[in-house]
Amino acid sequence: MRGLPAGRPKMSRTAPDARAAASSSLRTQAGQLARDEPVAALDLIHGLGRSWSGRPFRGAPSGVSDSDVRERADRSHQVRGPVFDLLASKLRRPAVRPGTVLRLPLTERLARDDRCPIVSVVAPPGYGKTTLLSQWAERNGQAFAWVSVDEGDNDPKVLLTYIAEALDAVEPIDRRVFDALASPVSSVPGSVVPRLGAAFWSMTSPVALVLDDVHVLHNSECRAALSVLADHVPAGSRLALAGRAEPPLRVARLRAEGRILEIGPGELSLTRDEAASLLRAAEVALAEDEVAGLHRRTEGWPAGLYLAALYLREGGPLASAAVSFGGDDRLVSEYMESEFLARISRRQRAFLTRTAVLERMSGPLCEAVLDVAGSAATLADLARSNLLLVPLDRRGEWYRYHHLFRDMLLAELERQEPGLIPVLRRRAAGWCSRNGWPEEALEYSMAAGDVDAAAGLVAKLGVPTQRQGRLTTLQRWFGWLEDQGGNEGHPMVAVMASIIFAMTARPMDAERLADAVDRWQYGDPARRDDLSAEAWAALLRAVLCRHGAEQMRLDADEAVRKFAAGSFVTPTPALMQGIARVLCGDLDGGDASLENALGVGEHAGAPEDFATALCERSLVAIARGDWGRAEVLAGQAAAVLRRAGIEESFATPLVCAVQARTAMHRGDVPAARRELVSAQRLRHLLTYALPYLAVQARIELARVHVALADLAGGQDADAGGR
Repeated sequence: MRGLPAGRPKMSRTAPDARAAASSSLRTQAGQLARDEPVAALDLIHGLGRSWSGRPFRGAPSGVSDSDVRERADRSHQVRGPVFDLLASKLRRPAVRPGTVLRLPLTERLARDDRCPIVSVVAPPGYGKTTLLSQWAERNGQAFAWVSVDEGDNDPKVLLTYIAEALDAVEPIDRRVFDALASPVSSVPGSVVPRLGAAFWSMTSPVALVLDDVHVLHNSECRAALSVLADHVPAGSRLALAGRAEPPLRVARLRAEGRILEIGPGELSLTRDEAASLLRAAEVALAEDEVAGLHRRTEGWPAGLYLAALYLREGGPLASAAVSFGGDDRLVSEYMESEFLARISRRQRAFLTRTAVLERMSGPLCEAVLDVAGSAATLADLARSNLLLVPLDRRGEWYRYHHLFRDMLLAELERQEPGLIPVLRRRAAGWCSRNGWPEEALEYSMAAGDVDAAAGLVAKLGVPTQRQGRLTTLQRWFGWLEDQGGNEGHPMVAVMASIIFAMTARPMDAERLADAVDRWQYGDPARRDDLSAEAWAALLRAVLCRHGAEQMRLDADEAVRKFAAGSFVTPTPALMQGIARVLCGDLDGGDASLENALGVGEHAGAPEDFATALCERSLVAIARGDWGRAEVLAGQAAAVLRRAGIEESFATPLVCAVQARTAMHRGDVPAARRELVSAQRLRHLLTYALPYLAVQARIELARVHVALADLAGGQDADAGGR
């Protein structure tokens, strides 16, 4: 067996309760991870203690403006559980830039028709949806909460966190909203959405909540949440949704009730006077009849008029300086290639098309991705010269392309230099990783098809992301790696994914990934030894307990030995060893192992492990008839979760069950019933992925129901887990 690399210090860190593995360092480069998998695995273990310490990464990474990271350390509603940094640019209303055509009739209509609580702005790209809403916010005296939606918001916890933060910036909302958002296992429709809806409805000051680009939302829970929010708009407030397709609301009902104001392409098309204003702002001088002809050919499409203005400014003839939008992006791209890009310098064209791979741009990032000196100056010149670049901060450091413009530039790059795209994305991933943006680095690595780099970054981000409750995001990452065959060569990632899915009531996913770990460990006799991965593989087998209590005991004993051999200090192997011994009838040995787990885990920052160990010791005390000690231990378990701010967890049903047993023994029937209600609400967390916890909790709950003469409830509690 291969030992630790020479000179590596003993690691007195701790693992997660039973949700394995993430690294403490969020700044390690993806390339290093790909080159040094053994070190990455050890780093993964090394960082577990800090990943569970409740101290998430904060602050702006080097090279990135502080203004683009929203700090939450000083928020009055700060939760005791995990949080994640938010991009301030997503919560900031885009500024109305000089030269923008004022849409006075539409902004006046929005202000006038305030009896409609819902506003829907739907049109193809380039019609000025964002510009209109931004002008409305600028000219309206009402408070505005703004969220610019993107693909990353197809995780309900992420989307709803941004919405909650936007509302909270206007008027502090119930902190229980953030508690539910921070919980890894809280139900979105059952807990988060009702709390957020109630908080929105209870706001005392009128507010307009704007969600821009909602067409990118395809996650069903996200779309359903918006429909619920639309029913909780308080009097005098508005919910405005903008996008390329009809919003995910019950639009027909809203129309029938007269509760929705709809603005579409017809209203957003520029009038002839507005077209003339746009051309003047772009410093293009045309006669009145020429303006009329250009307006007719573009059908008032704002983006088409602006592209025509850029083309004319570059010296193009008026006869071909127009494109109309009929729903065919191909026509726009062809116009872009043949008329606009053909008239700018090769250097400018390369800059535009190659930087289109970037979601956001800054001077240093462009320099790194293009590997061309002067790229930062080119970006600054572009920002000053046209409106197709959208500023993301107040310092003029970060930008993005207008969505339509970026789509056209990417299409051009795919036609001209398709082989360069993954190279540019890998460079972007490297820059993001070096500058403290690991999630952006991961997304670029995935887009580039760089499996090794992506696996290393998922290993580092997995546990913190799970603690933030962003399980949909995790599922997407794990799913991408699985589709690319990445789990087979990266057992630590598969172990982490399997344990996380087990702890969050996704048993089928947990077992599928556990099979991948087994294939890695037993399918290749020639594979090299990997002490850390083998230790975690043994722990995974014990956690899942797929082959009975006796095999669980053997797996847990192996995990204890290998963690000790590698000097990996964590309470989880001892916890599993204790549970397995108790299940096998060895109460004394099990209690001793559980006591060891508590000793190791006291300073580990793993509250769910700690609470589970206390519950198991309480059950041992009950079996011995020591009810006084059982009640003390059960109370300590509940206090651990309460202090950690954990309301919903894989450990909570067992805590409730043991509390109910001890309450019944002392004759406190109301307390026992309260615990039964709490356990019933969380029964969906009792799955076959953690069969020992599911069975123990159900048996204890059934005993309480029987003691209460609630035979139907006892049978229900004793039903098998999913």
